[in-house]
Amino acid sequence: MTIDMNRTDPSKTMAFCEPCSGIQLNWRRAPGHAELVQGANRKEPRDSGPVTVTRYRCDRCGSTWDYENNKANQRAGWSVVTR
Repeated sequence: MTIDMNRTDPSKTMAFCEPCSGIQLNWRRAPGHAELVQGANRKEPRDSGPVTVTRYRCDRCGSTWDYENNKANQRAGWSVVTR
């Protein structure tokens, strides 16, 4: 799967491995995959209070992901940081 993070610049296109391309973005409680290695946790402020954001890195394709565990926001969940 290819995700164009900046539609005006084709050089910003990111290629994910098959497991990463299956991650459902922006949906709390969506699963990641077995090759995501957990990194550091951090707290970030939100209107509903502080939430935990955990950084992950894919061992297969090197993509970096954040997972926001915000019980007040069903649209939190997975987001892509870098490829």
